[in-house]
Amino acid sequence: MRPQPFLHELVTVLAAPTVALSGADGQIRPGGTEGVLSADRRILAELTVTLDGVEPTPLGYRLGSAEAVTFSGVARQLGDPGADPTVLVRRERTATPDGLTERITLRSRAHAPVHTRLALRVGADLAGLPAIKCGDRRPPVPPRRDTDAVLRFAAPGTADGAVLRVDVQPDEVLLDDAGAQLSWQLDLDPGTEWTVLVRAHGEGRRGPFRAAPTLPWSVPRIRSAAPDLDRTVERGVADLAGLPMAGEEHPDDVFLAAGAPWFFTLFGRDSLWAARMLLPLGTGLAAGTLRVLARNQGRRDDPVTGEAPGKIIHEVRDESGGVGLPPRYYGTIDATALWVVTLHEAWRWGMPAAEVRELLPALRAALGWLSGPADADGDGFAEYVDASGSGLVNQGWKDSPDAVQFADGTLAAPPIALCEAQAYDHQAARAGAALLTALGSGADADTAAALTGFADRLRERFRAAYWVSDEHGRFPALALDGAKRPVPVASSNLGHLLGTGLLDADEAAAVAHRLGAADLADTYGLRTLSADVAGANPLGYHTGSVWPHDTAIAIAGLAAEGHGALAARLAGGLLAAAPAFDYRLPELFAGTGRHEPVLAYPASCRPQAWAAAAPVALLAAALGLRPDVPNGTLTVAPDPAFAGWFPLTVSGLRLAGAPLSIEVAADGTAAVELATADISVTTGSGR
Repeated sequence: MRPQPFLHELVTVLAAPTVALSGADGQIRPGGTEGVLSADRRILAELTVTLDGVEPTPLGYRLGSAEAVTFSGVARQLGDPGADPTVLVRRERTATPDGLTERITLRSRAHAPVHTRLALRVGADLAGLPAIKCGDRRPPVPPRRDTDAVLRFAAPGTADGAVLRVDVQPDEVLLDDAGAQLSWQLDLDPGTEWTVLVRAHGEGRRGPFRAAPTLPWSVPRIRSAAPDLDRTVERGVADLAGLPMAGEEHPDDVFLAAGAPWFFTLFGRDSLWAARMLLPLGTGLAAGTLRVLARNQGRRDDPVTGEAPGKIIHEVRDESGGVGLPPRYYGTIDATALWVVTLHEAWRWGMPAAEVRELLPALRAALGWLSGPADADGDGFAEYVDASGSGLVNQGWKDSPDAVQFADGTLAAPPIALCEAQAYDHQAARAGAALLTALGSGADADTAAALTGFADRLRERFRAAYWVSDEHGRFPALALDGAKRPVPVASSNLGHLLGTGLLDADEAAAVAHRLGAADLADTYGLRTLSADVAGANPLGYHTGSVWPHDTAIAIAGLAAEGHGALAARLAGGLLAAAPAFDYRLPELFAGTGRHEPVLAYPASCRPQAWAAAAPVALLAAALGLRPDVPNGTLTVAPDPAFAGWFPLTVSGLRLAGAPLSIEVAADGTAAVELATADISVTTGSGR
């Protein structure tokens, strides 16, 4: 298998299910990862501009919304002599759900007429996502000229294809086996400009999901004493607008695709975490995500796909769009518990009770899998093993093959029981019991009681089996391996235990202490794996890098458990890294240390749904938001550890569908405006 292509220097615009990737100069060059992908197929592999055979000199680019970017350059060989450029080239690129629109403008500020030939080179290979992700080179598809202004690329023997149109008739169109060149002979008088509009769209394959018709969340407006916070929140929310998708039969049930360009589809775990983080902006996204996943919930046992009754799916692709996995794949140990917890949290944020009740059958099925088949060997812990031999070796959020390893680098043998999977199950059992008690029928009373007992027993078993120690202190092991041995390695997984109820106050304090040690608490966030172990690598996908969503989960848990100082420190690290990525937090970046620069993880997706949503989670932690709509209360308790962010004003939040605005003064006192009288608001200081 070839190394995964790098993405970190590419400029990305997106409008689900389309993503366009190019160099920083705006040119889309053949032969690498660049191109326009729509429904996991590259409909354009080349889109380059030259003037008299010379590429413009790039000056910079500006990202607008998720789907738009403007590239600016100059033609140094044209116009007035001297140091000042006088012929400008602007490319305004917009991703659309079915393809791309690009407006190319040549503007002259020269004192004399400018004469030049502008050429547009275009090509397509119609490569599928698996080939692109593996770095395979696919031969270009020869173009066909429908008219001088319309070109068509068609894959032999299939309905797949691409169409490119220009709105200005070219003076010349040259075709070859690798693509086409369209050119215009231009004569620009001083102070004038010329523009051509290019449109490309795919034909044939559409994929299992479509662009969502609306955005089911509000847009927050934030002003704080930390400008990096404001910019990161604004950029993240803007990027999220390029990721919503929905099924054709249920267009109102919107979810977030996991990320661009590799994960432009439904991912159970990723879509759920992103929806949870965005609950302060409304419950619509969570409700849609829950319903889509419920419709894809497991119905039968299938060892090849990992499907089981009640289990929440991991990933959905079309028959040709997957990357080495079945199109419908259920290999995840945690998505089912996360579905239950998300339903409970959405209910507390004000998801209407009637909508929650509609999901009770799916809830009962999910709880049945959690309290039964999730524990395949009957030892009392949820564990996974790839029974097919062709699926994911690791099935937690860290799903790379080397994600679970001992301190000497030895890989843990399956079945593997991750520490955070037990925490999720504990939280889900209690959340499920609460939902069944409040909204279920009398027949659910015994189930609710059984779930409470299950959670209690799991807590005690975890306490007995997982706790280990090293030179920094006590902490729960990363996992238990197939021989039921603890994997005594400190990892960011510890942060996922906090706020789930699995730990008592002393245990939570021990976890917070261990997370704060220098081997985990990186200058710019939380390392995925202790830097002290043999297999640590700051550029390892799950073995030493920093993932913004992972750090945000730990921050939320630390704040909930009363360890605000470390939460604020980690949040400050993420914000310190954000400018290096133009405030578009990537999927992950290198786990560099103090006095080292922020380094990109070269193959990182950007934007990624849960990374883009993470700044909202940081904001919620700082504000100390604790909603309980079923009981008619909201608590806003700003954490004094985040005092460097105050004063802070945020509007555009929502609770139970009502607009919510919060203003935190420099001294940490909060003023709340909630546009409903049905919920009482309590303000105070966080712990």
